[in-house]
Amino acid sequence: MLTIRLQKFGKKNQPTFRLVIIEKQKSPHGRYIENLGFVDVINKKSSINKDRVIYWLNNGAQVSDSAWNLLVRHKIIEGKKINVLKKKKKSKKNDDNVSQEKKESLKEKQEDKT
Repeated sequence: MLTIRLQKFGKKNQPTFRLVIIEKQKSPHGRYIENLGFVDVINKKSSINKDRVIYWLNNGAQVSDSAWNLLVRHKIIEGKKINVLKKKKKSKKNDDNVSQEKKESLKEKQEDKT
């Protein structure tokens, strides 16, 4: 399956991304099928080949979450942005169990010392 995703390149601490079409199973740093554009985060420049992106989407290519947000921002596709940084939900039950286990282990250590 083909995916449109961002491929990082550039110097250290100067991130620049290519928008590429690549096999989903392949490494994001490997060879890509086609370069669809670039995004320079530091200088806030970008160039995306809209016609080729639409061509690949019509041929069944999937889009990664970050690439989706980029295409929505550039109004190439319509839709809502996807939350890429998902927060982990902590349940109170797990927190209570962990704190009880810690208390029990501390009691056992104190009993072993005496």
